[in-house]
Amino acid sequence: MHETSDVKTMIAGLSVGTTRSAQQDGMAKLTPLHREVVRTMPAGPEQEIRVLFATLLPGDVTPRHVHRFPVTVYVTEGVFTLELDDREPVAIAAGGVFVEPADVAMTGRNAGDVPARMALFYVCEPGAPFADPR
Repeated sequence: MHETSDVKTMIAGLSVGTTRSAQQDGMAKLTPLHREVVRTMPAGPEQEIRVLFATLLPGDVTPRHVHRFPVTVYVTEGVFTLELDDREPVAIAAGGVFVEPADVAMTGRNAGDVPARMALFYVCEPGAPFADPR
């Protein structure tokens, strides 16, 4: 049947990094943005995947905090600056990715003159808070 053939083609395409396109003339391509090995992911019998969108207006500053598990930040607009304990500040511009480490105190800020918008992705234990004050 045609449907089974299409499913096999899509699965095969995923294994080599492309997916079948709705367009007859092309293939959708996966573009890797970031890869990083971490050792602090939750190890319980269940994990919760969270995706958040955040906006910091010019001059906004987050409270000093830590995350229990790594948080991946993908900046879509502006510049988001992170000040992490015992490290140089990190400025992440639009299109940039940074993995906030677990158990490191930090403060985030928008020192620019346009909003800093970002998507946050992380895996945690079900019901865990996003951050703990430090």
